[in-house]
Parts: sequence; C-alpha cells; structure tokens
Amino acid sequence: MKFDCSIDDELDRGLLAAQAALEEGKLVVLPTDTVYGLAADAFSPRAVQNLLDAKGRGRQQPPPVLVGSPTTLDALAVDIPSWLRSAVEALWPGPLTVICRQQPSLTWDLGETHNTVAVRMPADKRALALLKHTGPLAVSSANITGEPAAQTIEAAEDMLGGRVAVYLDGGPSASGMASTILDATGSTPRILRSGPIDLELLHTFNNTIEGLDEDVDQ
Repeated sequence: MKFDCSIDDELDRGLLAAQAALEEGKLVVLPTDTVYGLAADAFSPRAVQNLLDAKGRGRQQPPPVLVGSPTTLDALAVDIPSWLRSAVEALWPGPLTVICRQQPSLTWDLGETHNTVAVRMPADKRALALLKHTGPLAVSSANITGEPAAQTIEAAEDMLGGRVAVYLDGGPSASGMASTILDATGSTPRILRSGPIDLELLHTFNNTIEGLDEDVDQ
C-alpha cells in the first residue's frame, strides 16, 4: 500500500496502516528529514531480520534506532556524557545519529551491536507522528545495500518492492544527505560518517571529537 502524505486524510490513513504493519512485524518506508527510511519494530527480532534481509545486509551492520523524543535516549543508552546531552538538546530533532552504550536491560536484537546503540530523532513531522504511536523503530536508509539511499518513494519502491508493506510518500527528500554519525562510546569521540552536522559545529560541544578518517568506506 502507498499513501500520499501531502493529503491530510491519506496521511492519517497511511499512519494507521504503517502502525498496524509494524505491529505485525512488517516493513514500512517513511520520509525523514534526510533520506527515505526503511522501518521495522525495533523490539521484534524477526522484523529487524526482515529489514536486514530486504537490504541485503548482514547482522554485522545493525540498523540505527529512530526515536520521537530526546528523553527516549535515556531509556536506550547509559553512560551518556554531559557534552553529548548538550549536543542532543541543541541538535535534535535533526540529522545527527549518536552511538552510545546500550541499556543492559534491553531485550531487543538489532544485530552485532557490541552492546551499543545508534539513536536519532528525525526532524520530520510525519516520521515523528508515526514514532509517537510506535515507540522506537529500527530504521535504515530505504535502499539495497550498495545502492544510493532513496530520495523519492519511487526509488525506494524500485529497490524494495513487495518486501515492504506500506510506503508513505512524502515527496522528494528535502536534504538527500544521510545523517552525521557520531560515536561517543570511546575515550575519544569520533565521526563515523560525515553529514549535515559538521565537525566545527560538534567541536562547540566537545573539541576532542575526531573527524572522519577519509580512508574509511562510508
């Protein structure tokens, strides 16, 4: 099913259909403030495996988790430094994904996370409306691994087809650039993927953050 999010009634029906599909362990493609995302129930190991299979990705590349509120970070992560809290407060919702130590009480299975979790709050009202009803979602870019991230619903459909139960069409992606990924789990924070939030801005919160190693394959 595909729903046009520019039409209020269709958006409402699409959000309900997406919520129902996610509760059944199915996959949903949704617009975000960066690129289109492929979403699954983060607390359903079967759904997360479906997401990885749809992308052609192994468990060694676990998906990030999208949340609907900055306060959810404390439910998912531990040992959050004060500078990172300040960065999240200033930059969420927005295109910054932060990798933290995972709450040991969590029973989900996102893949080989090594007890970490990557979390982001998107600045997209449609994604936030869905997250309000579903809670945290495992969300990766809506594409086959090795292909460009989908910036339109048509590109997502072409790559993922019937493996997705619900497509929410939000029009062309406003940014088209994937989020900056910041790993805050080590003694020295590091950017793992460059994106809209640059090192200069992040240095206003912690000037020890290391930039992206240009030899790293993103």
